[in-house]
This record gives sequence, structure tokens and C-alpha cells, in this order.
Amino acid sequence: MKPLVIIPARGGSKGLPGKNIKQLNDKPLIHYTIEAARAVFPDDRICVSTDDNNIKVCAEETGLLVPFIRPADLASDTAGSQEVLLHAIDYYTKKGLDFDVVVLLQVTSPLRSAEHIKEAMHLYSADLDMVVSVKKTDANPYYALKEENEQGFLQPSKQGSFTRRQDCPEVYELNGAIYFINRQSLQEKGLAGFGKIKKYLMDKKSSVDIDDIIDFQLAELLLKE
Repeated sequence: MKPLVIIPARGGSKGLPGKNIKQLNDKPLIHYTIEAARAVFPDDRICVSTDDNNIKVCAEETGLLVPFIRPADLASDTAGSQEVLLHAIDYYTKKGLDFDVVVLLQVTSPLRSAEHIKEAMHLYSADLDMVVSVKKTDANPYYALKEENEQGFLQPSKQGSFTRRQDCPEVYELNGAIYFINRQSLQEKGLAGFGKIKKYLMDKKSSVDIDDIIDFQLAELLLKE
């Protein structure tokens, strides 16, 4: 495997302003992901992609060089992960780096460890589009989701009408922690075109994904434990 590890870190965050460098138990949030990545991959394979100079400075406090500042058009609310990945791919391709797998590690998963990354990596093979980390969903759509009918009353979701939770099919949701992506698949089909996807199952605690202050406080509590 010849990887390129991309850690995207946008400066703007409406849910929790400045969250990527916010102090989480006396350490900036982004440092958790950088440290996990460096425990598995060499520095020259790791790219922090950011549009914000404060994030760049904070990331480089770990000793990792941040190679560029991302263009402004890739820093908006409408810029997706695919565009950010392709920008980094283009940058390193022009630099002559040889890689066939893109490893996406999001900053908002501080309880994802190096061991998690290694375990997910062992599931990847070149005939796949992607290996992605998941958790068991807390709200099984075959059971928990409800919809309003025309009269304004709740009824079972169209996803299914099971009356017992234990009868429902197992359902997983992406936890945002780890993605091993086939470079060729990404460039030819895009993320939305993937069909050969394998899961890497993580527990609920390790799957905490920070979007707002409540998530942040939960991560603080779990890390202290």
C-alpha cells in the first residue's frame, strides 16, 4: 500500500467556532488526529489541508509540516470532502509522490486511535473502492424512525414496520473517523459512485464525532476516563 493521508481542517465552523484548534483536555483537537496518523504513517505521507493560517501554525507545533494553504473556494460551507481530496491529490501528484490509497482522517474524531487506523488498513485491498469506519446506529430506521401522515399523526417510517427492535436488520452509520479510499476509484467514479465498500466497525465511545459543544464536552469526559 502506498498511502496519502489527508487531514482536512477548515477554519470556519458554525456549530463550534474554532473547534479544530480548541483545547480538548489541554491539547488542541487537531493534535489528536495528527498524533494518531504519525503513529502509523511517515510524515511525508501526511497532509493537513487547511485554509486557515492559525490551524497551520497549530498543526506545525507537532513538528509536522503543513505544505499549503487551501484555496478560498475550497473553504466554504458548500465545498465537499471530494473536492478537498482531489485538490490534495493534484498537489502531491505534481510533486511526484507515488500513492494509490487516500486515507481520510477527520479532526473531529479524537478518540480514534492508531490501532483503529491499523485495523481498518488491514481490511483494505486494491479491489475495493473504500473501507470506511462505522458504528451501530442508535436510531434503526426499521424501528425507531417515525413520519407524520397527512393528518399530522406519527406513523412508522417507510423504511420498515418492525414492531420489535431485535427483529430489525442491523444498520450502521458512518462515524467520520477513518476512510481508506482507492485513488483510482475516487478519480474515476467519485465518492458517490462507490459500490465496493467494506465497513470497519468501531464502538460507540471511540466513534464520538465533535460537531457542537455537547459533543466536545462528551469527548472531554471520555478522554479523562
